[in-house]
Amino acid sequence: MSFIWMLVIGLIVGAVAKLLMPGKDPGGIFITMVIGVVGALLAGFLGRTLGWYNEGEPVGFIASVVGAILLLALYRVATGRRRMA
Repeated sequence: MSFIWMLVIGLIVGAVAKLLMPGKDPGGIFITMVIGVVGALLAGFLGRTLGWYNEGEPVGFIASVVGAILLLALYRVATGRRRMA
């Protein structure tokens, strides 16, 4: 049951991140869910590295959204449009 709950929260986090950072991003409910879950994992990793979270502590909602926004920003940098001269 906790896995399903993680996916639901990931969907909400991904949707909020896409709402706060509008633009052309990969779409669909599953991609949004993956963005939210991976964003939360990224926020947890960075938070533990910087000493904000101890091992085993859950990452907060706001940190998860920030992680998802970072993930979207990295996606945009990686797939940036090249200029045709």
